[in-house]
Amino acid sequence: MCDQTFLVNVFGSCDKCFKQRALRPVFKKSQQLSYCSLCAEIMATDGLHENETLASLKSEAESLKGKLEEERAKLHDVELHQVAERVEALGQFVMKTRRTLKGHGNKVLCMDWCKDKRRIVSSSQDGKVIVWDSFTTNKEHAVTMPCTWVMACAYAPSGCAIACGGLDNKCSVYPLTFDKNENMAAKKKSVAMHTNYLSACSFTNSDMQILTASGDGTCALWDVESGQLLQSFHGHGADVLCLDLAPSETGNTFVSGGCDKKAMVWDMRSGQCVQAFETHESDINSVRYYPSGDAFASGSDDATCRLYDLRADREVAIYSKESIIFGASSVDFSLSGRLLFAGYNDYTINVWDVLKGSRVSILFGHENRVSTLRVSPDGTAFCSGSWDHTLRVWA
Repeated sequence: MCDQTFLVNVFGSCDKCFKQRALRPVFKKSQQLSYCSLCAEIMATDGLHENETLASLKSEAESLKGKLEEERAKLHDVELHQVAERVEALGQFVMKTRRTLKGHGNKVLCMDWCKDKRRIVSSSQDGKVIVWDSFTTNKEHAVTMPCTWVMACAYAPSGCAIACGGLDNKCSVYPLTFDKNENMAAKKKSVAMHTNYLSACSFTNSDMQILTASGDGTCALWDVESGQLLQSFHGHGADVLCLDLAPSETGNTFVSGGCDKKAMVWDMRSGQCVQAFETHESDINSVRYYPSGDAFASGSDDATCRLYDLRADREVAIYSKESIIFGASSVDFSLSGRLLFAGYNDYTINVWDVLKGSRVSILFGHENRVSTLRVSPDGTAFCSGSWDHTLRVWA
């Protein structure tokens, strides 16, 4: 089998042809070499054992995948909704728009809550990143990015910084201050550099490290202060669209989803994929851990949301209806984990009973597709962003 792993590109002299080109660090039998793309491809071909071809390796992988599914099926003895039959049904569920945040000049693409349960950061196709006071709807900070389509933004755990990025292929970190006259752009740090657009970012449990996902098919862990790449995660076969960090104190795992229809769980220490699930029929737009960290939900363009139990190593529930024909763009759990909020491309937000698999409410208000959705840290409200240029706080 191939024993090479490719990481991020750098520029320098190729160790094989000695030409000045963009390089890929190649690890072969624990030895690190720097090869250009052409030499790396030749190396990968030479690394195949005798009588092995790409077709035979793919066939072997499919065979192993089939055996894995057979073992999972043996343990699939009961459905989640059957276990939850004796659980009391949820009563009347009513949520309304309490605040509408207006200020973006184009589609809202991403948002995140501050740990103080009050402030929100949002990013938009207009190239603006805005920090809001969700109580008063006032704008506290605004940053104009050097590109449009700012597809990712995140609040630092301390609440003293924000991260954002998009078509510039970078993740930039801006410190937040109370001095209104201070130029935030002057203190910007360019932390991460991918070879394609930045699709998602999330701080770890401190302000010092940040996870990023990209259209180059990789995820990466970076040191915020130095901008150094700490770990890269390779395994997706197409654009990575979303990620979420496990809600544990150590925070050593995260889940990602992408255009290859796969949801993958990663160990941040080793850089290895420890679990993979491929049951969706289209792109996975959003992933979110269950509050306990033992499961996660995903939302996809196949118009379904799905729940995966990490201990059972399988999908345990599908949230869908025949009347729902548009893709799910964003998902998040209530603080208790009983409810799953899902934003859809048909302008609605559906609320699902996680245990029983039934829809308990539909929320209307947005005038275009719902692109992002997050529950507040204290669970008392959630915020949604839309292509109608607005954000709404629901409670």
